[in-house]
Amino acid sequence: MIALDSNVLVYAHRGEAEWNEEAFALVDGLAEGQRPWAIPFPCIHEFLRNVTDPRIYRTPTPLDAALRQVADWASGPTLRLISEGERHLDVLSEAALEGRVRGAMIHDARIAAICLEHGVQELWTADRDFSRFPALKTRNPLVG
Repeated sequence: MIALDSNVLVYAHRGEAEWNEEAFALVDGLAEGQRPWAIPFPCIHEFLRNVTDPRIYRTPTPLDAALRQVADWASGPTLRLISEGERHLDVLSEAALEGRVRGAMIHDARIAAICLEHGVQELWTADRDFSRFPALKTRNPLVG
């Protein structure tokens, strides 16, 4: 199963984003496909935070429109919204220690741990920081 990081979701949603067309096509392909795919809940939260922030966008996405976008993705039959499970603390601890993270990077360790806990085979992200977690295969599908 493939999981998407928030940056791919933001690029797919925001028309002015440099990678909008590529990200939109990727998300649309997953949504229209037959194979299960996933979005970790922290990535949903981060998507909502970023697209509605007037410090990031001169004209931010209105909250109701951003929530509708999430609902549209969630209504697809192949999307799995994934979150912390029973083993989360153990998986998070292992990922955080292995990645030698601290501070704000704990957020990435949380996403990595959720993906690992749910058997995600690959996280699609434009964030190179996820390379700190070798147990989780990552790929930036927006570049060659």
